[in-house]
Amino acid sequence: MLEIGIFSVILLAAGYWATMFVMGRRDDVLHGKFVHSDDEAESTAAAAPALPPFPARPVFPKRPAPRVVASGAQPVSSDALQSLLAALQQDLKDVA
Repeated sequence: MLEIGIFSVILLAAGYWATMFVMGRRDDVLHGKFVHSDDEAESTAAAAPALPPFPARPVFPKRPAPRVVASGAQPVSSDALQSLLAALQQDLKDVA
């Protein structure tokens, strides 16, 4: 269990290092220094392009109303249900 915890911390550190390296914070990754300068903040704010507006929502056609199908099925009688129940009970007795 201790080995899993140690491995997880090492894996988390490696993921953090890789993320910082990919994001371009190589100085921070290599030296562990987080230097904040005022000039850098102004240049990044000015260099960021304006985001384009969201595209218009697509227009989907309306769904057709569901059709009600009149079925010619007759309602099941209680005699048929009783005979089905008796057959199922007999099958269960045969299996047991």
